[in-house]
Formats: sequence, C-alpha cells, structure tokens
Amino acid sequence: MNFTYILKCVDGSLYTGWTNNLEKRVADHNAGKGAKYTKGRRPVELAYFEAFETKEEAMRREYALKRCSRKEKLQLVESSTNCS
Repeated sequence: MNFTYILKCVDGSLYTGWTNNLEKRVADHNAGKGAKYTKGRRPVELAYFEAFETKEEAMRREYALKRCSRKEKLQLVESSTNCS
C-alpha cells in the first residue's frame, strides 16, 4: 500500500508527501529524518492521508495536492473534499 499524506507542522504550515509506510514516515519526520522542510517545524502531526495501490498513483496525487492552495488543503483535511 502507498500513501499520500498531509502533515500539520508546529508552526501551522502544511507539508505534503508520499510513502509506502505511513507510520514510519511520520515518525521519521518527527525524528528530524524526514524532509528538510519539516526538520525545523517539529513536531508534526498527520492531518490527512489517502491510500493507493501503486507508487505512481500516490506520487500523482502528491503532485496534484502540492498544486492546491493552502485553503483547499485545509478544506480537504477538514471535510475530505477533493481539491483537484
């Protein structure tokens, strides 16, 4: 299983990524071993995720979400509305 996810950082910013091990990836972000972006914005919490069969599907969704506005991402997190 592959996942596209949105993290909420301690400074209120959002980070979007993909992984094939969601629990480990969130733990890595909180340990400072995730993305450079989240390293200085810890702790982070998982705000939203979607599951996909393939890596390519998860990466496509990550790309689509990264093009969404902050407002659209927050709406997705709050109401599970599709923003693409």
